[in-house]
Amino acid sequence: MVKKIGYVVGGLLLIAAVWFAFFSGNGKAQNGLKTFPVVRGTIVDKALAVGEINPETEVGVKSKISGIVDKLFIEVGDIVEVGQPLMEIRPDPTPLEFAEAKKDVEIFEVAYRNSKKEFDRAQLLLAKKHISESDFDNMQKNFEEDELRYNLAKEKMSLLESGRTKIANQPVESMVKSPIVGTILQLNVGRGDPVVPLTSYQAGTELITLAKMDNLIFKGTVDEIDVGKLNEGMAVTVKIGALPDEKVEGILYKISPKARKEDNTILFDVWIKITHQGGKALRAGYSANAEVVINQKDSILVVPERLVHYEGDSVYVEVMDDTTNEDTIKKKYIKTGLSDGLNIEVVEGLAESTFVVERPPKEIE
Repeated sequence: MVKKIGYVVGGLLLIAAVWFAFFSGNGKAQNGLKTFPVVRGTIVDKALAVGEINPETEVGVKSKISGIVDKLFIEVGDIVEVGQPLMEIRPDPTPLEFAEAKKDVEIFEVAYRNSKKEFDRAQLLLAKKHISESDFDNMQKNFEEDELRYNLAKEKMSLLESGRTKIANQPVESMVKSPIVGTILQLNVGRGDPVVPLTSYQAGTELITLAKMDNLIFKGTVDEIDVGKLNEGMAVTVKIGALPDEKVEGILYKISPKARKEDNTILFDVWIKITHQGGKALRAGYSANAEVVINQKDSILVVPERLVHYEGDSVYVEVMDDTTNEDTIKKKYIKTGLSDGLNIEVVEGLAESTFVVERPPKEIE
C-alpha cells in the first residue's frame, strides 16, 4: 500500500514538472535566467474590426391608413414576394371622426347639387348669349371645385367604412403588401395593435422589417492605429462567434472618412461585403470579428518582441557571452522587421538557434 502511494505521488510530481517546463516558455533556464532560441516562423500583421453581420438593406413596412391590425398573413422568417399580402388593417375611426366624415359628405353633396344646377342653367344662358363667357367660366370653376370636395368627402367616408378607396385614380386599401422580395426579420405588431399611418408630417408605425438575406455585409469599427493600413478591395476573413468553425470571407468596400469617439477611443467605421457565407446560414445580428491581412512573411527568423530593447535609434537583445568562461550577458544589436505584437522579425544581427536572454522581472521594494 505504501509503495502504491509512493508511485502515485511520484507520478503526480513528474506530471507537474512536465507541465511547468512546457508552460514556462520555449526557453531554457540558465543561472536563474530564461533563454529563448531564435527560430524560424511566420508573422502575420493583421487589422481587426469588431462588429456584426447584417443585411445590406433593411426595409421598414408601414401603413397608409390608420386603424387596428385585423389579420396577419406572415410570420418571422417567411420569405415573401413583391406584392404579397402581409397584413390587413381594419379602420377604427372614433365616433367623432365618423360623424364628421358623414356630415362632410352631406354638406358637400348639397353644395355640389346646387352648383350643378347653376352650371346647367349657365350653359343654357351662354347658348342664348344672356351671360358673358367670363361669368360662365366662374360658374364652371365653382361647380368643379364643389364636385372635387364632394368626391373627396365620399372617398374619406369609404376609407373609414371599408378600408378601401381610390384617390386620384390611385387605389388606397387596408391590405399591407410587401414592397420587395425578402425575408421577414421582425414583426413589430400583433392582432389588435393600433396603427398610425405614414404621412408627410408623421413617421407612422413600423409594422414589419424585411430584407434580402442573400446580400449580407459586415459593419464594424477599426482602431485609428490600423485604419491607415487599410485599402478598399482588401480580402477579409470574418470570424463569427456563434459559428466558430465556419469560413466566412469578404471584401472591404468602404472605409468611413470620419472618425468617431467611443469610450475615449478613436474608431473608424468599415463595411465589408460577404462573398462566401460558409456552409451554414448566416443570421442578421451575428456578432463577428473581421481580420484584414496587411502583410505576411513566412520562414523568417523571429524572437518574442518582449525581449527586444530600444536604445535611441538602436535595437538590441541580450545574449550570453560565449567568449568568456563566465556566464556574462552582452548586448547584441539587431535590425528588426515585421511584428504581430507578440513576435518580431529579426532581419540582421542574429543567427538561427541563438539563445536570447530574458531577465526576471524586477522586484518592487
